[in-house]
Amino acid sequence: MPLLIHCTQKLLKEIPDDLVDPSASGESWHANLLRIERRKCVLFTHDVTLYSVFVPGLKKPEFMRLDLVFGQRLFKALLWDEFTQVQVERMLDAARTIRFTRSNNRSVLGSMNDVRFHVELSIEHAGGLESVDLVDLHHRLNRIPFGAVGYRYPVEVLREHLAHVAE
Repeated sequence: MPLLIHCTQKLLKEIPDDLVDPSASGESWHANLLRIERRKCVLFTHDVTLYSVFVPGLKKPEFMRLDLVFGQRLFKALLWDEFTQVQVERMLDAARTIRFTRSNNRSVLGSMNDVRFHVELSIEHAGGLESVDLVDLHHRLNRIPFGAVGYRYPVEVLREHLAHVAE
């Protein structure tokens, strides 16, 4: 079953048609195109846990293979958060086949707007996109308590989610 990434309209315009499949189903994420310092960045957020992955400074060729770009950044993010090898493999196995479609969950999009605010603030505080420490940014983004997940941290909710999926 493919991993499904629900995209905002702005992001769908950047993705090649052969990656878009409106009828796909599977483990679900949302993604939004952010423009920061005139650069295109993408924020991915897991629907169930609100775990977020930020990918800065994408160019046209990277949008042509956004599925691979996401998989690579997800791998790094999981390592940064010290997930076990089994958990990392489980997430990457789910991300082997990725399909993109339109966004469908306003609650997740609302949480993503909060994450976007933190991304922009952190980048400004660091002195710009080139100066921001992506590992530190990522850690902070996934340690924001969200009401949608019981005022818990997304990184901890993802750990529980992966443990539950293994059962």
